Amino acid sequence: MKAPQDIILRPVITEASMENVQSRKYTFKVAKDANKIEIAQAVEGLFPGVKVARVNTVSCRGKFKRMGRTAGYTASSKKAIVTLTEGSKTIEFFDSMI
Repeated sequence: MKAPQDIILRPVITEASMENVQSRKYTFKVAKDANKIEIAQAVEGLFPGVKVARVNTVSCRGKFKRMGRTAGYTASSKKAIVTLTEGSKTIEFFDSMI
């Protein structure tokens, strides 16, 4: 089994993701091979007192980029939008960003 730090890579800090914090939805960049159950267990393991209600995942394809004559793709990634239950604690990291 993977460690929670290997599954949850970093938080996603954008305007859209910060608007969802009020409705208890938090966005993370996760490992591409992680499934929803592993993501939920990793969030509950990394942040004590947090209970996950549901997890939505989005696979993001790499973008096509050019630098002069050379062309290629950026790295593909996976995002997870984690919704918490009503009775659980919030994630303090995101609360300090608001």
